[in-house]
Amino acid sequence: MSDRDNEPGGIVVVGLGRFGGHLAGALIRLDHEVLAIDRNADLVQRWSDQLDRVAQADATDEDTLRQLGVAEFRRAVVAIGASVEASVLTVLALVELGVPQVWARATSAKHAKILASVGAHHVIFPEAETGEHVAHLIVTRMLNFIEFGDDFALAKVRVPRALVGKPLAQVRPVDRYGVRVLGAKLPGEPFEYASDTTVLSPDSILVVEGSLEQVQRFAALT
Repeated sequence: MSDRDNEPGGIVVVGLGRFGGHLAGALIRLDHEVLAIDRNADLVQRWSDQLDRVAQADATDEDTLRQLGVAEFRRAVVAIGASVEASVLTVLALVELGVPQVWARATSAKHAKILASVGAHHVIFPEAETGEHVAHLIVTRMLNFIEFGDDFALAKVRVPRALVGKPLAQVRPVDRYGVRVLGAKLPGEPFEYASDTTVLSPDSILVVEGSLEQVQRFAALT
């Protein structure tokens, strides 16, 4: 095992299907050491040139994980989606090894409940979350958004046509629409934080905050 493998940034990814493989690749690009594990030899071969360490192994077996040094990592992601049983047993093995943070992919509400019951610290629904995100983008005028719960979101929107040429002091977006304009960016120009004197130019992209519903209504202004 290399010296970097035991650093706090090291992460274990179990399951190299579409989600797990892309997740592992993204972690590498974020400069984190990754130990990837899958029992499928073809997947291991496919990712061996792109990831730091790839092991063909049965991650449901606690002794096997211990031999791979998994107990020395602080974070692990169980990205298995094809087998609920393998997913649950892998989470259980990681918890028994004492891995402090175990993230697990769930494919259904029942699956999520089982994962939580055996000790997963974080349960994620990548397909459902991505689908809902894309649905909002398709039917609204938002360019992108991040939701932080039911009552707060950050979104990227075009300047509503009704507000073009007006300073924020006149628009009063908080009072009228319940959203706050944090900044604006013109094509080819750096991002600038907004103030009362900021004039909403027609080609600007705004970063705004508010509830998701408020942001959607603001983006839809004509």
